Amino acid sequence: MAAGLSAAVSPKPFRSLLSSHHRSNPTPVFNPLIHHQKITYGARRKTRLLSVCFVLEEQKHSEPRIVEEGSEHAGNIDPRILIPEHVAEKLGRKRSERFTYLVAAVMSSFGITSMAVMAVYYRFSWQMEGGEVPLSEMFGTFALSVGAAVGMEFWARWAHRALWHASLWHMHESHHRPREGPFELNDVFAVINAVPAIALLSFGFFNKGLVPGLCFGAGLGITVFGMAYMFVHDGLVHRRFAVGPIANVPYFRKVAAAHQLHHSEKFQGVPYGLFLGPKELEEVGGIEELEEEIKRRIKSSKRLHESQ
Repeated sequence: MAAGLSAAVSPKPFRSLLSSHHRSNPTPVFNPLIHHQKITYGARRKTRLLSVCFVLEEQKHSEPRIVEEGSEHAGNIDPRILIPEHVAEKLGRKRSERFTYLVAAVMSSFGITSMAVMAVYYRFSWQMEGGEVPLSEMFGTFALSVGAAVGMEFWARWAHRALWHASLWHMHESHHRPREGPFELNDVFAVINAVPAIALLSFGFFNKGLVPGLCFGAGLGITVFGMAYMFVHDGLVHRRFAVGPIANVPYFRKVAAAHQLHHSEKFQGVPYGLFLGPKELEEVGGIEELEEEIKRRIKSSKRLHESQ
């Protein structure tokens, strides 16, 4: 802490000391901040008092401010003073990790989506070559697609509680610790869930009939759930990549807040599901905490957008 020294000098008229022998002359007390000196000017024998005040001024070091590139102050301040080197390296590493995962997410999404659309088109066009429309098979495929997508939510909830937080915790624990790198060991579960989806899609694509149609629909539903889970869980909740307008959907915002409470473990890990997480919190009396978490995430998003 630095200290500045300033002096203020002010002349003050002093009464004549003609009758000073009739008055008591108190012993002066020395003050280190205000020191009085008596100075006599010539034969006029007038006494003036010069008050010299020494004031210690405390100079506070202002906190370093981050100056945005291109602003009027950016050329006057060394950016190395504003952001420590290790912080700048960490931010750069995080940006690189987000970009890497974004590329992987986009490639897998477009790849899986295009293959699913082509598989559906060619399967039904191939089955209708004889002119007969297999209505029961088409309805079964559609029904199993929706049913598998919904059923995956309940499967994921059960597996999350009974497996991932139990016997498979040594793998899932990586998801509850700060991540180092663009990927984590917990991502293996996404690959594991993709195996039955690929198997069902393949069997349903290369075979005709009601049962292959049902298998094709089940594989399609698992695929749709996996893509939705990636965007909402990895993108919206944990911000591993930008999700755009998905973040502004009110129900998805509630889902993200509910899953964030799962990581806080305020309700012994509830909710274990994702898309029905708000319903799980309602059952255990966590609506108030859910609303607070939603407000906190909204404020955090606003600060993030303002800083960019």
